[in-house]
Amino acid sequence: MYFFEQRKRALSIFANFIIWFCEGCSFVYVWFKYYREPSYQSRDFIIIGMYVIFVFLITKNLNGYKNSYMRSLDLCFSHIIAIILSAIVGHIFISMVSNDYVTVKYIAIMALLQSLFIVFWVIIVRLIYVHIYPPRRIIIIYGNYPLEAFLKKLDARHDRYEVCEILNYQRGYERICNDVLDFEGVFLYELPTEERNEILKYCYEHSIRTYIVPKITDIIMKYSDELYLVDTPIYLSRNYGLNIEERILKRITDIVVSIAAVVVLSPLMLIIAMIVKLYDGGPVLYKQIRLTRDGKTFMIYKFRSMRKDESDNGKGARLASKTDSRITPVGKVLRNLHFDELPQLFNVLKGDMSLVGPRPERPEIFQKYEKSIPQFDYRLKVKAGLTGYAQVYGRYNTSPIDKLKMDLAYIQQYSYWLDIKLMILTFKIIFRKETSEGVDDNKLTALPSDYKSKSYSKMYDIKTQKGNIK
Repeated sequence: MYFFEQRKRALSIFANFIIWFCEGCSFVYVWFKYYREPSYQSRDFIIIGMYVIFVFLITKNLNGYKNSYMRSLDLCFSHIIAIILSAIVGHIFISMVSNDYVTVKYIAIMALLQSLFIVFWVIIVRLIYVHIYPPRRIIIIYGNYPLEAFLKKLDARHDRYEVCEILNYQRGYERICNDVLDFEGVFLYELPTEERNEILKYCYEHSIRTYIVPKITDIIMKYSDELYLVDTPIYLSRNYGLNIEERILKRITDIVVSIAAVVVLSPLMLIIAMIVKLYDGGPVLYKQIRLTRDGKTFMIYKFRSMRKDESDNGKGARLASKTDSRITPVGKVLRNLHFDELPQLFNVLKGDMSLVGPRPERPEIFQKYEKSIPQFDYRLKVKAGLTGYAQVYGRYNTSPIDKLKMDLAYIQQYSYWLDIKLMILTFKIIFRKETSEGVDDNKLTALPSDYKSKSYSKMYDIKTQKGNIK
């Protein structure tokens, strides 16, 4: 198994090196062919070196080199964004060296050709991966909480995992230890802490790949500061959200970026406003009370995507469903592209929201979530955001417990670069339809109907061709 994994890693490194090498060579060609002057000879290594280092770091931070498990579309998006940013920086470098503005034509053509190559290469590499490395055979060890939603998530990644067995931890430690040896990976899902730790240590001892679905406390501990006050490691969890310097810098960024975005996007917002108004003559904007930091309420602005006076349809606060009849044809397009949220730039300017942070919930829905998940108010340690961890890596109908975990991970590991990274990655959700997919038609919120249940009696009825529940 060790050598199998090393060969797989070697293929990934080789595939990524080809991409990086081709990007570097194309820049070298453009530099020498169109921009370099004889007097620039001493600057060749500086210009080329800065470009290849920059494109490598940006791609790496956008997870573009994780081609063994990232989706093809996400890989392509990460690489293309890195190429565009690197082309912009490369053009700035060249203009600085030339002490004059140089044409962007050749850099733009280079970026276009690089992007086309990336799409082709990613598809080829993914086909090779699928052919050589079939889905990993795994076993799921589950605890006292419903498993169905998690199985659906794994089924969406059938290219990566084949669920061969599902075993409850109550079957006993010896049975679990005997079974896990037959598989290539183990998922530990919502196990009691003591039992989970014992299984984890056993898997570590036998070099078995282990995937752990973290608890809230795991996330808090993971991103704590590591201290060495005495001769043993100590973790410090500060638990107060962002410090004063981070808040100031974040607020300055919010103001600058939102003003720039409003200026650039004002023609688009004007067109959208006209279309919404002309469709049915109703109001252009939709206003709604939402929650932000410390539980404060504010009025959020959105382009109206539903029929006039039918936001709740007499059923009280509820999320949009997959086939929601309240959504207009215009609204459906706006929601799929997330253009309905553009007016929230004015909420950012007012200080109600930040560009990055947990999505603001309606007070009524928040209260429902908090009844089932008392820790849900942990998300209120920072301002609500236009985009964020849960928006980039989740979807509209992501369960509240998963939203909480992702938002808590953002709060605990906050950095200025993380905000920049999430703002860049936000563009990819425009191309992912599932990010705007509503909840099931028979539900009012994203809360699983059986979340409170601690009985697995219903789970024995799950039918799957890939695994057996035991």
